[in-house]
Amino acid sequence: MKQTYHLLEGKILHSLSALALPIMATSLIQMAYNLTDMLWIGKLGSGAVAAVGAAGMFMWFSNGLATIAKMGGQIKVAQALGADDRNQARQYASASFQTAIVFALGFGVLSLLFGREMIAFFQLHDPVIIQDGDAYLRITCGFVLFAFVNQLFTGTLTAMGNSRICFVVTTIGLLLNIVLDPLLIFGWGAIPAMGVVGAGIATVCSQALVTLLFVFAVHQDMLIFKAMRLTKRCSSHYYRDICRIGLPTAVQGMLFSAISMVLARQVAAWGDGAVAVQKVGSQIESISWMSAEGFAAALNSFIAQNCGAGNVERIKQGYRLSMRLMFLWGILCSILLIVWPKQIFYLFIDEADVLPMGIDYLRILGVSQLFMCVEITTAGAFDGLGRTLPPSIVSITLTAARIPLAWGISAVIGLNGIWWAITISSILKGTLLFTWYAWCSRRCDFYQPAH
Repeated sequence: MKQTYHLLEGKILHSLSALALPIMATSLIQMAYNLTDMLWIGKLGSGAVAAVGAAGMFMWFSNGLATIAKMGGQIKVAQALGADDRNQARQYASASFQTAIVFALGFGVLSLLFGREMIAFFQLHDPVIIQDGDAYLRITCGFVLFAFVNQLFTGTLTAMGNSRICFVVTTIGLLLNIVLDPLLIFGWGAIPAMGVVGAGIATVCSQALVTLLFVFAVHQDMLIFKAMRLTKRCSSHYYRDICRIGLPTAVQGMLFSAISMVLARQVAAWGDGAVAVQKVGSQIESISWMSAEGFAAALNSFIAQNCGAGNVERIKQGYRLSMRLMFLWGILCSILLIVWPKQIFYLFIDEADVLPMGIDYLRILGVSQLFMCVEITTAGAFDGLGRTLPPSIVSITLTAARIPLAWGISAVIGLNGIWWAITISSILKGTLLFTWYAWCSRRCDFYQPAH
């Protein structure tokens, strides 16, 4: 494996692009995982989409646990490499993988034992939808270990400045998912049609293949992975550092998904079709936010390495350049969702009573895409400096505000009020976090590694 980990010299655009493009492509590949499921599951009807959407909320919630290890590990590994301390980088990598595995096993057991009770939270109406949601949840969340480990591989390789492996491995997993989805959902030959259960099995099999490919790709790496000892406990301060940095972002992610569950429960009052709209609409919208998150992950590692090396001016230039690029991307995504919502949503659900709701969702959410990209990119800059608290405070506070906003606005204009609550909060989050970063950047100590 090529040991590329220096982001400390050379042209900033080239350094960021070389790292960011494979990460963004990987994010788009991950989005394609989800859209592939939706394309095939949508053929089963809006009820099946609602079942997968409800179960998928808990998969999203579990990502918060993985974020503790991924974010803390990625930042500390990158800062250690920037300071040219390879031994410390290996210790942080080992501690982050151990933490992720423990969390994954715990969440998987809970999902297998209490899947029915978790789906009951959404108060879905159709018994078939409830049964499908329970089955999909037990499969995808019960075997969440593969997804957790894959995130840790991605974060550690990104910290090393080697993002190409992530793209190649994830692409192969997507290809398997594309093949397995129709085979297991609709059946073929001796393979029975399994519907939603088949979609869950296809997802887990693809994730397991990605894990195996990651292990094969890094087994000869002498920089980090060859020296990792997952069975040997690290010193306690490595776990503390990882949790201190990763916990704010993890709490942010878990509360974000929990609030989304509450909103989904509100949406369910307009019927199971409205739940399907939220699921499909959010997957379509992920074109913008997953791309922004991919670029933010690259900016995170770029800033973390340069923070460890004390390259303040390079950090400032990298952030300014990143904001310009994401500004253009956010505008483009807004145009797509506002101008062509019918053509886009029709690819997934063409039911006459559901399509108008989907069009409204995309147009309303399209207004906030630029601000969402600004928020995500700025959060990546904060995170690279090890200052994960400001973006978490902004996100938690204003995302929580969606619940009362949704209640108030939907009481006046109906279902669209929920979508407007999401858009308004996104606009406020992007504006406030950008302002906070601009204010903090005036301080000289802002660019020192956080302790």
